[in-house]
Amino acid sequence: MSYSLQLKDLWPSVRASLLCEQKYGALLNNFSAHSHVTQELELMNATDFVSKGSKEAQQSAATSPPLHASISSNIKCYTYPRGDITRFRPARRDCLGLLEYYLMDAASLLPVLALNVQRDDLVLDLCAAPGGKTLALLQTGLCGHLAANDVSISRTKRLYDILHSYVPKEIRETVSVTSHDGRDWEQLEGGTFHKVLVDVPCTTDRHSVMEEENNIFHKRRTKERQMLPMLQLQLLMAGILATKPGGEVVYSTCSLSSLQNECVVERAVDIAETQFNISVHVEDLSYFRTLFKDTFSFFSDCRLGELVLPHLTANFGPMYFCKLRRV
Repeated sequence: MSYSLQLKDLWPSVRASLLCEQKYGALLNNFSAHSHVTQELELMNATDFVSKGSKEAQQSAATSPPLHASISSNIKCYTYPRGDITRFRPARRDCLGLLEYYLMDAASLLPVLALNVQRDDLVLDLCAAPGGKTLALLQTGLCGHLAANDVSISRTKRLYDILHSYVPKEIRETVSVTSHDGRDWEQLEGGTFHKVLVDVPCTTDRHSVMEEENNIFHKRRTKERQMLPMLQLQLLMAGILATKPGGEVVYSTCSLSSLQNECVVERAVDIAETQFNISVHVEDLSYFRTLFKDTFSFFSDCRLGELVLPHLTANFGPMYFCKLRRV
């Protein structure tokens, strides 16, 4: 009922997509010694959606700001074309024991691309587990230091497993993994990071439509669900306060809910100004729609940030992401 009001005529097709098999992308592991993987994926008719979008941006060089400036060319993620539901084979290990690629919802890379990590940036991934976005941040090869935090110790174990399966020891040593409550981060290390990713706990809509047990929409969990926007707001505020002046925060969820998406961002901008005297500017990410229109289906009515809608021909998402700059 809620989403039919928000998405109107789009909801039936979004719901149908959520109930169908999710589409994946193969995030290439730049640390792996496998040299033939890209050739093999291209023979299977998969393409790297990041470089494809970057090429299109360079061809439309008349745009302002230049579109390609905000895309890390080091991240490579292969997807099959729209309408192609071929599955990727499981990744294999190289001679060093590292896996060649990581299968993930390709839309999950968009918050990392929006963060636009620059060389030697100090980066915080505030809610890092299970670790797909942390791995993508390391694939940029640009993090001076990466702090990967998650409040859940069991989920942090999954994060360690991913780091050990994909990342060589010398790179793992540039990552500090912690299990603090992200809401307290400002008391630990306030105002120290160039870039902060705040990928918050949410209703995880794709999982929720498929899951009977432990479903966040179950009556037993009503109170927990109602408290989610407050938790998300507290985490986003901690992310803003962890950022240096001039630094950037990307807030993301895998929910369709405007209460968990734009409303949380609007409230955080207001609180930063009124309670902390911090001016926060919401960045325009509409160029992502232009860059990646062939890969994802974007919601055109987002007030702030961007939302990838699940679509039967491009069944990624939902993925909401919004970029904030601490002025």
